[in-house]
Amino acid sequence: MHVGITGHRGLSAEVERRARAMLDEAVRRYDPAELVGVSCIADGPDAWFAEVVLARGGRLEVVVPAAEYREGLPEWHHSTYDALMRQAADVHETGLAASDSDAHMAGSEILVGLVDELLAVWDGKAARGYGGTADVVAYAEDTGTSVQVLWPQGATRD
Repeated sequence: MHVGITGHRGLSAEVERRARAMLDEAVRRYDPAELVGVSCIADGPDAWFAEVVLARGGRLEVVVPAAEYREGLPEWHHSTYDALMRQAADVHETGLAASDSDAHMAGSEILVGLVDELLAVWDGKAARGYGGTADVVAYAEDTGTSVQVLWPQGATRD
């Protein structure tokens, strides 16, 4: 079972705590021997999901949206990103160089194409920019990929 992740970055500590618990619970539904988590491993839900998949004994596949992607992530996240990359069973690349919204959406489209189900840490609102979580959910739904939304009740984004 290939399961992908998309989600909002920059969540408050409280929303993060609750979203991590929801991700952990969601991943427990899968047989670790058959679980392949697919993630772009950005800071936030992407990395949290990847960590849970690995901790539960699943395999990790990484989608890299652009050659400059890592450099566009917060510096404090680089060590986590690097550690997850070292544990990846496979890496998929878009072939794009610039880490912009077009590359992020291209990476998400590749991710959706690889998975049987998409987990979305999503508040249900429109994307704040092209390639955001809402766009990825819409793309998944348009392609017939099952989407499970995980969002703590009453939580808001800053």
